[in-house]
Amino acid sequence: MHTESDDELVKRIAGGERLAMKVLFSRHQTRVYRFALRLLRDETMAEDVTGDVFMDLWRQASRFEGRASVTTWLLTIARNKSYSALRKRRDAGLDDDYAESIEDEADDPEVVLQKQDKGLAIRACLAKLSREHAEVIDLVYYHESSVEEVARIVGIPENTVKTRLFHARKNLGELLKTAGIDRGWP
Repeated sequence: MHTESDDELVKRIAGGERLAMKVLFSRHQTRVYRFALRLLRDETMAEDVTGDVFMDLWRQASRFEGRASVTTWLLTIARNKSYSALRKRRDAGLDDDYAESIEDEADDPEVVLQKQDKGLAIRACLAKLSREHAEVIDLVYYHESSVEEVARIVGIPENTVKTRLFHARKNLGELLKTAGIDRGWP
């Protein structure tokens, strides 16, 4: 079963096969979690969204039409659930404990220079991008999605994906330059 395609597994899940669900979950759990975490910036919420995505998969596997890859389908569900969770969190308002736990993400130049780990500094710069720009960077570079797949996941035209990717790279380059990091592309 571990050699079956994702599409075949979804068909078996639609028939109520738990082992197929376990295999698909093990293949995609980390990817879905990391994608949700980058959108939500909250581990607990990302875990909840990941669980909800796979519960939806279990319940709605028979509705999968195969117009996109299973990965694209799962990331689309994760994106929608993440934004829904963000709206709920915004609507709930801040309580005092939560407000105190929010860290100031803006690093001053001295703190940036003190960071020895280039990866940490790059992640900090990624976190400063707008949600739309971070989303396309995440999907293209971390999830290796094509422009077409990103367009399906995000629900925007391919040319808009390309435009966002262009501006995201430009903004990221400026942030990296400010942080004293050579961005590694012309």
